[in-house]
Amino acid sequence: MKIAISTSSFAQNDDSSIRILESKGCRIVNNPYGRKLTQREIIKHLKGVDGLLAGLEPLDKTVFDCCPNLKAIARVGIGLDNVDLKAAKSYNILVSNTPEAPTDAVSEMTVAAALTLSRNIYKSNSLMHEKKWEKSISKGLKNANIFIIGYGRIGKKTAEKFKIFGSNILIYDPFLEPKIHNSKFKQVSMEEGLKIADIITLHAAGDEEILSKNEFRIMKNGVIILNSSRGSLINEFALISSLNSGKVSQAWLDVFDEEPYYGKLTDYAQVLLTPHISTYTENCRKEMEVAAVNNLLRDLKIK
Repeated sequence: MKIAISTSSFAQNDDSSIRILESKGCRIVNNPYGRKLTQREIIKHLKGVDGLLAGLEPLDKTVFDCCPNLKAIARVGIGLDNVDLKAAKSYNILVSNTPEAPTDAVSEMTVAAALTLSRNIYKSNSLMHEKKWEKSISKGLKNANIFIIGYGRIGKKTAEKFKIFGSNILIYDPFLEPKIHNSKFKQVSMEEGLKIADIITLHAAGDEEILSKNEFRIMKNGVIILNSSRGSLINEFALISSLNSGKVSQAWLDVFDEEPYYGKLTDYAQVLLTPHISTYTENCRKEMEVAAVNNLLRDLKIK
């Protein structure tokens, strides 16, 4: 069978997933661009393809209509927002993802960003490279109110990691029933969490905006915003306005509405920007890729 790979860095550090495919006699077609594919490019890429190891390219009715051989999509990662699941079902295309593998890597990166910002590491490093010896008092994570929006796999793991540092954990998830979660973490309303949070970290599914102008207005001055989930969850104009006013003191973003990102936030020294790399550890990439390959082989009924 013919298998296409659309992720930009598949098997970059470990070829275990490729070897599995080759052992099954699969013909592999790699991403020729080394980046996220456009709709036109993915249609061309999927010509005569039976299965896709998918990234974040658009996979909708138009694509499926042009690719009649496609039988299965295995997303290398958690999110399925780029896949029209209803359309896939109508075309009898099976869709899977890899929700377990990214949990540790993304939660680890989130806490790393929180430490970097709350301890002024990024700023101090920049000053040192300018040959300036300037000390500053930072806040740190002990006793900090950490508001976690989205309490799925990654949200739970992130809460556990912050707890190690002595942080106060507040969680909000509209799909979470009261008293279902671990009682050591306090479940609050969105408004309550926004009002008292020192750090807000997003781990929600979907692409509906969560932090808009109204939410930023509720936050206390000097809050830190972290987003490793989806770029669409934060209104960028409202974030920039809050950075200008000092309502938001610092932010870390790993995801953006438009990727690659070259927008206005690149002008803000207090904003830590990374190019969607929260899952980019050797272990995480290998686990996701192997899991995706196994999902694809299962759905294509390749023994």
